[in-house]
Amino acid sequence: MDKKLIGIDLGGTTIKFAILTVDGEIQQKWSIETNIQEEGSHIVPDIIASINHRISLYGMKHEDFVGIGMGTPGSVDIKKGTVVGAYNLNWTKKQKVKDQIEEATGIPFVLDNDANVAALGERWKGAGENNPDVVFITLGTGVGGGIIAEGNLLHGVNGCAGEIGHVTVDPGGFECTCGKRGCLETVSSATGVVRVARHMSEEYAGDSQLKQAIDDGQDVSSKDIFEYAQAEDPFGLMVVDRVCYFLGLAVGNVGNTLNPSSIVIGGGVSAAGEFLRSRVQAYFEEFTFPEVRNSTQVKLAELGNEAGVIGAASLALQFMEKQ
Repeated sequence: MDKKLIGIDLGGTTIKFAILTVDGEIQQKWSIETNIQEEGSHIVPDIIASINHRISLYGMKHEDFVGIGMGTPGSVDIKKGTVVGAYNLNWTKKQKVKDQIEEATGIPFVLDNDANVAALGERWKGAGENNPDVVFITLGTGVGGGIIAEGNLLHGVNGCAGEIGHVTVDPGGFECTCGKRGCLETVSSATGVVRVARHMSEEYAGDSQLKQAIDDGQDVSSKDIFEYAQAEDPFGLMVVDRVCYFLGLAVGNVGNTLNPSSIVIGGGVSAAGEFLRSRVQAYFEEFTFPEVRNSTQVKLAELGNEAGVIGAASLALQFMEKQ
C-alpha cells in the first residue's frame, strides 16, 4: 500500500484532520472541537485519541504513514516541536507537542505556525501552482503570512519571517496589538476594515447607507462593508479603496523585495474575491517597478479551509524527505 500523510489544522474552535496521499490528494477528512479548558491541557490528548481512533477505524496501521504535520497558532520551535503563547488555545506555558504525539502514535511529527502551513498548502495544491517562489497573505481576524523562497519556507532568526501583518503601511496610524502603529493588520484585517470605516465616517458628509448604519450604532462587519461597496455605496467604495491602497502598498513592497511568481491573498476578507483582488492589483502596479510588475502575479487563494491540512501534510512530506 502507498504510504499516507496526516495533516492537522489546529484552530481555537476546531481541529481539522485529513489523511492524504503523498501527491496531496485528500482521502479522508474529519474534525473535532478544540477543548481549551484547563490551560488547553486536553488538546494534545484529544488529537492523539482522534488519530489513533481513525487509523483503527480505517483498518490501517501506524507504519502506513510517512508522517504527521500540523499548523498551530503561537510561537513554534520547529526543531524541538514545542509551542508557546497560543493564547486562543489557552497555551500560555510551553507545550511539548511533538514528543507527546510521536510517543503515542509512533509516527514522525512536525509542526509550524498556521500561516506558514497555509502558505505551503496554497503553494503545493492551490494558487501557487507548486512554484518555488510564493508569498501567502491571510486576511482574517489578524493578518498573517508565509514566504516560500526558492522552495524553502522562510522562518528568520527568531521565527518571525513572513509577519506581513506587521509591515508598516500607515506611519502614525492606528495602534496595533504588537505595540507599534500603522501595521497592515490594523487596516486590512476583518477588524481593521471596520476600524477604517468608523474612522473615515467621522469626516464623510454625503449620502450613504453604510455611513447611516455606522452613525445609527449598528454592528457593521467587514463583509457588510464590501457588500455596500459592491452595491456602489459611495462611502463603502471609499473605505474599500483605502483598505486596498494599504494592501497594495504592502503587496507591492513584498513584490519589490522578493519577486515571487505569485502573491496569494486568502482568509475571510478575501471572500470579497475579484472585487478586492483587482483593486489591490491596481495599487500593486502603482507601487512596483516594471520587472516585478510584469512577472509577479497577485492571486486569490483557492483552497479555502483545506489550505491548513494540505499544507500540514506538505510540511510532513518535506520534513521526512530531508531526514
